Amino acid sequence: MTPPSKTPARFDELIHPSTRLALVATLAAADWAEFAFLKEKLALSDSALSKQLTTLEEAGYVATERRLEGSRRKVRARLTPTGRDAFNGHVAALQAIVGGP
Repeated sequence: MTPPSKTPARFDELIHPSTRLALVATLAAADWAEFAFLKEKLALSDSALSKQLTTLEEAGYVATERRLEGSRRKVRARLTPTGRDAFNGHVAALQAIVGGP
């Protein structure tokens, strides 16, 4: 995914760790993603994924929605505009480091 050219390149220490970067990149490709999908795609435990989502949510990068579906509680997540800007800036910074477009 190429960030828009108006996004300034800036390395983001919060989303740089590989687990968070993979999570944010996955969320960047969708409007909303279900917790179960993220857990499977990223091969994380419930607690590890919850911790990463909480960290990103506290920073304003991710929004979560909890709802009841029958007797089961479902959680889904999406990137906020702030999170999308941070991701795009981080990708641009990484591209600059490796000499990409």
